Order: sequence, then C-alpha cells, then structure tokens
Amino acid sequence: MRFEFKKKKIAALYYEEKNAHKYPNVVDDFFDVMSTLDSAEDERDLYVLKGLHFEKLKGRKGERSVRLNQQWRLILSIKEDKEGTYLLIIDIEDYH
Repeated sequence: MRFEFKKKKIAALYYEEKNAHKYPNVVDDFFDVMSTLDSAEDERDLYVLKGLHFEKLKGRKGERSVRLNQQWRLILSIKEDKEGTYLLIIDIEDYH
C-alpha cells in the first residue's frame, strides 16, 4: 500500500534513520511495521493481521493506529487521491 509522511522527522527516520535515538527500543519495530504496510494491498489486509492491532482512534477523527510494541503506536490515516487509496503516516506516539 502506498504511504506518505505528514512530518519530516518521521520521513527522515524512515529514509535516513535520522534521530533514531529519540525512539528508544522502537526503531526496529517501526521498520518491521512499515514493511508490512508497504506490502499490504489495502486496509483490509491490515485488519487481518491481528498483531498490528489496526484500529480507529476514539476522539481523533479519521485517525487510526497500529502497534509498534506495547508502548509505542504508529498513528496514521487513510486518504485518497487520483491514484487511489494511500496511508498518511502522521506520527509515532508513546501510549504508555
């Protein structure tokens, strides 16, 4: 599934592993999840993979999350453009 990054710091983490120290013990999980998102055909594939815990966030219109580990979540939303559906990667948040 296609994806884009909302924040430059998350894009820099993905493309250059820049500032990885700001996300202790989660960078490897981030890359594992991003690989899974990249290989998914559409959002239905994300629901099927129970380990991701792909879910809508209450009180945050249109935002969803997937677990990176017990403490950290990748926040994203599903968007559409003329090329089709894609994921907008919003941020990595500490949910502990």
